[in-house]
Amino acid sequence: MIDRRLVSNFNWWYFLTIIALSSIGVIIIYSANHGRPETFFQELYLKQIWWIGYGLVALILALVIDYNLLSRYAYLIYLLTVLVLVYLNLFGTVTSGTRRWIHLGPMSIQVSEFAKFTLIIILAKYFENGKTNGSYSLKDLILPCIFTGIISYLIAIQPDLGTAMMVFFLFLVFVFSIEIHHITLIRLIVTGICLAPLMWFFLRGYQRERILTLINPELDPLGAGYHTIQSKIAIGSGGFWGKGLLAGTQSRLNFLPEKHTDFIFAVFAEETGFLGVVVLLSLYLIVIFKGLNIAFRSKDRFGMFLALGITASISFYTIYNIGMAMGLFPITGIPLPLLSYGGSSLITNFFALGILLNIEMRRNVR
Repeated sequence: MIDRRLVSNFNWWYFLTIIALSSIGVIIIYSANHGRPETFFQELYLKQIWWIGYGLVALILALVIDYNLLSRYAYLIYLLTVLVLVYLNLFGTVTSGTRRWIHLGPMSIQVSEFAKFTLIIILAKYFENGKTNGSYSLKDLILPCIFTGIISYLIAIQPDLGTAMMVFFLFLVFVFSIEIHHITLIRLIVTGICLAPLMWFFLRGYQRERILTLINPELDPLGAGYHTIQSKIAIGSGGFWGKGLLAGTQSRLNFLPEKHTDFIFAVFAEETGFLGVVVLLSLYLIVIFKGLNIAFRSKDRFGMFLALGITASISFYTIYNIGMAMGLFPITGIPLPLLSYGGSSLITNFFALGILLNIEMRRNVR
């Protein structure tokens, strides 16, 4: 039975904000593809509605369980995730040059989305007890580095550099949030700055092109720079009021690529304008700041770190996707949380946000 005190602590306003964002996503997916002749694209908004339904089931599951169970089985969850990633890299089906999806009948699951949440769980588990004396040293961070490095590497070789990068950023959030000695922190920062240029030599050709065209998209306006140029045109042409739903020219005339996934923000900005963008960003800020509030008011350290990791993940994905659409970051397959089309991302985010609600519900229950 579910404790009635938990139900009374359920944050309906936060839940309705989540539903509002996912509903906007359905509308924009429909608007982005309504004029296309292919039936597959015309029906994507219907599939997104189904994914939202599955996401709500995941959210309810996250509400029912005690989130401390994730702490109890953290290492098992991590091990299973690593095994699935290894299997995917060895035997997964190649789709569009990558091995990111496991196909289960008609469903395709992007494992890296769930792996990101697994890393949050394992790092929250590791840091939940804190140091018995003093601050964390470099030696204390070896195991978290290994946890992060394994998952990051297995995702990067799929290849999925964008998600691997987000996984690394999540690790940094935990590092900055623990009781770490200032000398250790300085050493980490200096080491990271020194090693960052070496990453250039590990990038693939198309990844280097994306970075170069970020600086100057006109270097290859019909190739690597095309996405950025068309996205910026769409955002700029929206003006203050926008062109209206179903009336975005960049979207309707198919100038804008990946408009229901990576560049859904550009479609939204063109059709709803500056006013719509302000509303959208306000909804995201509600989700993010409330998530931080839940983290800092959690009744235990595991809940705090879990909520902090979830909120950081949503924040990074939102900032990066919008920045990518505006030409501020290199183009990667980073979706806009709750808006972009995709079942794995949507279900993972609904489950993660359900955990946030769970942490808040249990804060005052003993």
